[in-house]
Formats: sequence, structure tokens, C-alpha cells
Amino acid sequence: MSFKVLVKICEVGMIPKRVAGHTVQWVKFGRYFSTTGTRSRTTLDESPNAALDKTLLNKYYALPQPENKIQAKYIWIDGTGEGVRSKTRTIDFIPKKPIDLPQWQYDGSSTYQAEGDNSDIYLIPQAIYKDPFRRGNNILVLCETYLADMTPTKCNNRASANKAMELAKSDEPWFGIEQEYTLLDFDGRPLGWPKNGFPGPQGPYYGGVGADKVFGREIVEAHYRACLYAGVAISGTNAEVMPSQWEYQVGPSSGIIAGDDIWISRFILHRIAEEFGVIVTLDPKPVEGDWNGAGAHCNFSTKSMRANNGIEEIKKAIDKLSKKQLKHIKAYDPRGGKDNERRLTGKCETSSIHDFSWGVANRNVSIRIPRGVAEANKGYLEDRRPSSNCDPYSVCDALIRTCVLNE
Repeated sequence: MSFKVLVKICEVGMIPKRVAGHTVQWVKFGRYFSTTGTRSRTTLDESPNAALDKTLLNKYYALPQPENKIQAKYIWIDGTGEGVRSKTRTIDFIPKKPIDLPQWQYDGSSTYQAEGDNSDIYLIPQAIYKDPFRRGNNILVLCETYLADMTPTKCNNRASANKAMELAKSDEPWFGIEQEYTLLDFDGRPLGWPKNGFPGPQGPYYGGVGADKVFGREIVEAHYRACLYAGVAISGTNAEVMPSQWEYQVGPSSGIIAGDDIWISRFILHRIAEEFGVIVTLDPKPVEGDWNGAGAHCNFSTKSMRANNGIEEIKKAIDKLSKKQLKHIKAYDPRGGKDNERRLTGKCETSSIHDFSWGVANRNVSIRIPRGVAEANKGYLEDRRPSSNCDPYSVCDALIRTCVLNE
């Protein structure tokens, strides 16, 4: 009888075993291990979401909504530092700014943020986006999270980043973030990959076109349009080097906005993929071996870097970054650098996690100066170290404090 078994574990060095009388082989996909064997039906059929008839929902979305009632979906970062949670409430007015919205609370003991005997966490609205799912006047509300004494939760890195942005406001910092991600079947294998092996080597997939090179474009296009509708400053998208890996870009945006846009765009991406019965992983090394990992390269500039002869200011910033390698590595993934250890190996278009490096048009370094910037003698730098599952607030915060505030 054909089968496929998925086991989520963290230990490395598993050995082949026999399951139900069948010999199986362990293959590591990021933090997932799966056993490969033949299958009789497509994996996506296993997803309960994919099995539901989405057209049935349309008649309910088509119901008239009272003019004095809108649905506000509050969105926040959970205790893992990379997961997003949400819940919806009805409000009887259309808010013009976040402060107009009521504060709310949620059960922090169910999101890895509190104990059951003191579980209420405050949700403080910070940014409003149009809701691309419910449409109309309905909204998405990005929130910060606070404990009972109104101190930020451990995963609320936005609070610190926003303070840094205010201190550096006169320098007019801009950020552009390149968010990479990988689409997975419901069994944990990259979408479209052979069930009993691997696709051909990397080479034809980056920016590719064709059914044998690109998988999941429907999700990508839906996400792009939904972000534009919501008000996210999404600036582009492309298929990446590894098949089933994609990237979209946000910005350049000033101050805290890029971080807000990344978190909302991640929520929208997960929400759209949910409807297709596909999993989105931000694991920075979803497949071990000679396959590219996933990052969130951060393009950063200040007013002086963008001015004439700004290349000198860029080089000064790079020199400051070279002296703070460990600080930035710890800030660039939610596990203090542990996730990036699997990705930043000096191979597959990455630098070594242990060494700082920079260069012009070089993708094997910590900091890249794009060729166009070098030729124009002004512009921005690209920090290639942040992992795909980084908290963009932590990344932007670290860059500002090192390069502008000299901390």
C-alpha cells in the first residue's frame, strides 16, 4: 500500500527505519523530516482547506453589510517571534488613524506569551490596511503587544525600532526588504517537487516560466494584487533560484513602515496560501544540500547616502557594521542566529556567518553594494544576512542603532 509519512522533529541524524513493514528513507526539509515513498493521490488533496468549495463563501460575502458596521481584524506577532495571529471584532465607525481604534486583549497563554493565571495581553493598534478578503470598509489592523503593566512583550520589537526611528528621523532612513519564502505541499515537501526524488539542479528556475520550472504562480499573483489593494508598498516579485521558492519586495519606505508592511504582507501570504491548501514556510534553509536558502535582504540608506558622493557615507556605515557582526547575527533571526547557521555557510549565494565581508555586485558577502550604486557614487547598501523568518523590526532597529546612532 502506498504511503507518505511526515514527522516534525528537530533532531538531526535520523536513520532509516521500517514503518508498517515498508523500508523508508529520511529526507530533511528544514525543520521537517519526511519519508519518501510512492503515493496514489496528490498531496494537496489531504489539505482540509483545499477540499472546501470556496465558491460557496462568495454568496455570504455578497450579503449586504450594514453601513455603520465594519469588521476589523486585529493582527499581532506571537511568542515564537515569527508567527502571526489574528482575531476580528465589529466596530461601528470607520477609523481614520490607528489611535481611533479601541485597544483589545487576547489569551497570551495560547500564543506562547503568558501563563494561564495571568494571560491577558493588550493589543494596541499601530497601522491600518484595507482588508483584501472582506473588502468594502473592512480593515486589517496591525498591533503591538503589551503586558499588564504596559511594558512591551518580548516579541514586540516594534516598540524599540520605533524609538530608534524617531531618534534618527532627521537622517531620513529608508528600508527596502526582499522577502523570500518557499511553498510546500501539505506533506512538507516543496510544491511541485517529485514525490520520490528531487528536481533538476538549480539554474533554470530563477525568474523562470513554464510548468516544469515554476510552481505556485497563482498564489504569487493573488498575493501581489492583494497587497496592492491593502496598501502595502509591495514593489515587485520573482521566482527564486530554488524551485517553489519565491521573493517579493517591499519598499523603499521610510522609518517603521517597511517593517509594518512586511508583517502584514506575510499575514496576507499565509492567508491566501491557506485557501489553496498550500503551506508557506519562512524557514531559512528549507532543503539541505546544494539548494539556496531563503533570506530577507535589507536595503538601507540615509539622506547622506543618497546625496552626491554618498558612497563615502555607505562605506562608513559598512565599517561600523564590520565591528558589530555578532550583534547583527543575533538580531537577524528569531533564534539569535541559530536558524541562520544553516543558511549562512558561504555557499549558495551567502556569506559565512562567522566572518564579515563586503563587495560590489558580490552575492557571497555580508554587505553588497549594487553595481548601479557604485557607478552612481551614491544610493544604498544591501545587508544580505537577515534570514527569511527574521523580525524586520529587529533588523531595521539594529541597522539604525549601529549606522546612525553609533550604539
